Amino acid sequence: MSTMELKKEGTVYVLSLTNGAKANTFTEDVINEYNSVLDELEAAPGNVALVITSTDPKFWSNGINLEWIITQPANYFMQFASMLDRLYLRFALLDMPTVGCLTGHTYAGAAILAATFDFRLMRADRGYFCFPEVDIKIPFSPIMQEILKYLPDQQAVTELVLMGKRVGGEEALKMKIVSAIYAGDILLPKATEMAQFLSQKDRKTYTLLKRNMRSSLGRMQRNLPGM
Repeated sequence: MSTMELKKEGTVYVLSLTNGAKANTFTEDVINEYNSVLDELEAAPGNVALVITSTDPKFWSNGINLEWIITQPANYFMQFASMLDRLYLRFALLDMPTVGCLTGHTYAGAAILAATFDFRLMRADRGYFCFPEVDIKIPFSPIMQEILKYLPDQQAVTELVLMGKRVGGEEALKMKIVSAIYAGDILLPKATEMAQFLSQKDRKTYTLLKRNMRSSLGRMQRNLPGM
């Protein structure tokens, strides 16, 4: 079953997460679907940008589907964590501008995914951004930890990671986790407007600048087996 939908509006691709009934959580099938979308985006010609949003008013994404993961074999979690690492790196180094449109709760592995985007916009009046790993006893991989170093305010990151603190839109803006906050009815239009602006940049130049700024992630990707 599809859990997301990719549409193109002019020079902007909009990836909508559509599995709100499962809080847009990650399973192996969902990771495979993300990778198929990335294959399509990387093959797309011209100057374009990507918005990642959700059709659910409550959840942008709640990270790993914990109910699903506990049904897997005991040695499977590390394999799945490696799949996530590879997905995070693909998004972080994607050869086009990316704008996260955080329409609702953005938790755990989904908050790390959001951190891979170039820019994040968040709903002002609903939803929390949270890294709860310290409370659910799931430590970050080295790749996940490195991704968080690219968030602007490292003191804010320390508070979020070590306290498991959840923040709403206004506090996320103060902590520089997001670039802007908007009411729910204008959040997606504002994210699309930003992506439209970014899509006018030369794609090759934009990608080179981004990857140079995230050179440590590029080295990590190159050192992964099979890359």
